[in-house]
Amino acid sequence: MSRGFVKEGDQESTPMVPPRAFLPAGVINYVTEEGMAQLLDERQALLDERDSIKTDEQENDARVTRNFINAKLELLEQRIKTAKVTSNKSNGEIAFGSRVTLKINGNEMTIRITGVDEANATKGNIPFTSPMAKALFGHHVGEFFDIELPAGIRTVKVIDIQ
Repeated sequence: MSRGFVKEGDQESTPMVPPRAFLPAGVINYVTEEGMAQLLDERQALLDERDSIKTDEQENDARVTRNFINAKLELLEQRIKTAKVTSNKSNGEIAFGSRVTLKINGNEMTIRITGVDEANATKGNIPFTSPMAKALFGHHVGEFFDIELPAGIRTVKVIDIQ
């Protein structure tokens, strides 16, 4: 049918869904057990939200909201399908899933190396794909090494690995 015969109000635009956390092409989607639980909880919350949408006199708004949630679910399902749950079997060295206490310029900080979807700087979780995580992999308690940070090269001491 020609687009000339479609009412303007009947046209729905494709919802603009923010992308999920960046995962480089070809990189395995590693997640911790907690990260997988978070993904599954997120999926259930979206399903619950979609199911709670009432279809009343604002049918168009409900349809747009449902489309938006479905688009988010599609991205999330792709992440869940590709997730590889990995537990930390580090043998005393920093690896995926490690919670690491570091001393940098006299300041202690604790971080955990996680999957990209569970990374959250305010919680101290950094993605395994980050330059910081890559620089930490393989180091042991007591080691000193240099790391390049935005503020310049800093000497790091590994205080603890859990």
